[in-house]
Amino acid sequence: MTQLVHIIDDDAAFRLAIGRLLRAYGYETAEYPSAEDFLEKVRAGLRDGCILLDVSMPGLSGPDLQASLVQLESPFPIVFLSGHGDVPTTVRAIKAGAEDFLTKPVSGPALLEGITRAFQRFETEQRQRDWLARAWSLLDTLTQREREVFDHVVRGRLNKQTAHALGITERTIKAHRQQIFDKLGARSVAELVSMAERLGVLPHEPEPDPGNDTSPQSTADHRGRPKPPLRGD
Repeated sequence: MTQLVHIIDDDAAFRLAIGRLLRAYGYETAEYPSAEDFLEKVRAGLRDGCILLDVSMPGLSGPDLQASLVQLESPFPIVFLSGHGDVPTTVRAIKAGAEDFLTKPVSGPALLEGITRAFQRFETEQRQRDWLARAWSLLDTLTQREREVFDHVVRGRLNKQTAHALGITERTIKAHRQQIFDKLGARSVAELVSMAERLGVLPHEPEPDPGNDTSPQSTADHRGRPKPPLRGD
């Protein structure tokens, strides 16, 4: 699939030269004399491509466009180009998510490397966004009770423990667990735990207070039998 590079620069000669270079290397290009022109396309639904962006332009500057795209939650990877970049501007741009900050005149290899890296990161992040969207849609298919059981399962609770906590039978818990596995397409508890971690929904219990440990594990072995007293007790 041809990759699209949006060249945003108020210098027409520069846009023409960079466009020719990128097309010679197999990229598709679109050129814009101002950030406002590009932003209008984004608001109309444009979502694909990498942005090659000048820093200083009349009207909306490059960093201003970057901030607007963040507000619009547009995922475009950005490579900045500037004839007079300074360290504070560079740092702000990178912190805001830009892939690279190059200084004009830029060499062909440096430009191509920056664009290649930007597309690679975009594709990686897009796969992550797609996975998260699908995972959330699957999680939303669970009923309220199934979601409660899911929370116990990913915390490592046994069926008996979950049944006691929710006030239902182990048989019902087993039925809910099977529904959860079927709906989420999981083959093991480990996959459910991994999914919960990646979605940020893995329940975390507070650490027990060592000075006030009244849990059964402190007085019983793993089978629930009382531990023998320590010598000197």
